[in-house]
Amino acid sequence: MDGRSRRNFKGTPVHVKIGYGSNTKTRFLMPDGFLKFRVSNVKELELLLMHNKKYCAEIAGNVSTRKRRAIVERAEQLQIKVTNGEAKLREEAA
Repeated sequence: MDGRSRRNFKGTPVHVKIGYGSNTKTRFLMPDGFLKFRVSNVKELELLLMHNKKYCAEIAGNVSTRKRRAIVERAEQLQIKVTNGEAKLREEAA
């Protein structure tokens, strides 16, 4: 009831207002103009086959290295951009 934020005291965080929203045409666009689509396996990557100019793939964080390699390889064949294709794919120094 008597919180500082609700009473708009100085030094408190700004309240959320409708004016802080982004433009609906560019809301989820990345700086390169693509929309993200989270992918966990190669089968989900096939959904982007016809939409590779509008959407790019983002590999989920819990995907193993072996499946990542398969996803990145298939994405190259389908000409789909992968935003985090280099993640978890370090080469071991021999």
